[in-house]
Amino acid sequence: MTKSELRSQYKALRKNLSDSAIEENSLAIANKVLALDLWNKTYFHIFLPIEEQKEVNTEFLLHLLSGKDKEIVVSKSDFASRKMTHFLLTDNTKIKKNEYNIPEPVDGIEVPSAKIQVVFVPLLAFDLNGNRVGYGKGFYDQFLAECHPDTLKIGLSFFEAEKLIADVVKTDIRLDFCITPKNCYRF
Repeated sequence: MTKSELRSQYKALRKNLSDSAIEENSLAIANKVLALDLWNKTYFHIFLPIEEQKEVNTEFLLHLLSGKDKEIVVSKSDFASRKMTHFLLTDNTKIKKNEYNIPEPVDGIEVPSAKIQVVFVPLLAFDLNGNRVGYGKGFYDQFLAECHPDTLKIGLSFFEAEKLIADVVKTDIRLDFCITPKNCYRF
């Protein structure tokens, strides 16, 4: 299937998820992340979920990272340039939803992309090769291209892998892992 077809299909699937299913599956995903060999890393980038899009609730992961004294990084999106600026998440960080309902830091201590060692990546669908389908704006592909080559890219999905995304292009950045409530895919 193409990215466009998968985008439509998985938006519809997510729309049908109940709040309790989102919480239960998000907790299962966080528990699977615990088993990954990544806890020697320091800088972890995490997305704050768009509740209206029924994204994976990363609150459980935030608690895990905080409990392990990790440096947590969140982003602010600039829709004009399609770039993301990354900020350290601290007790003083003020979070505000933007016009697209994306929770973002208002300001804070900026962290360069090259310093980030692990990125939890939002997605709608992914395939067995580690390719992903997002919302189609290219924010994460651009951000991931700026990261160090050794940065771990970990997708979080409520659903299992598709066999193949038909229209992958060379600027698409592949995942290293994708975690679902039932499986941990390694690419």
